[in-house]
Amino acid sequence: MHDTEEALFRAVHGIAGRFAGQPVPVVMDALLRHLPKAPGLEVAEIRKIAEEISVGRDPSGL
Repeated sequence: MHDTEEALFRAVHGIAGRFAGQPVPVVMDALLRHLPKAPGLEVAEIRKIAEEISVGRDPSGL
């Protein structure tokens, strides 16, 4: 489980660096394509992450 969480945080961090400030749909598409599959990760949660990245925040905490 720890490896999955770390992979998620690293993927979000990478996407945040590349897509900061982009429109939410663009960030959503990137997240859906690049996030590793994780149990319990809902589309609504991914959208919240996309919204954070869209306004220039890095929600990964890295």
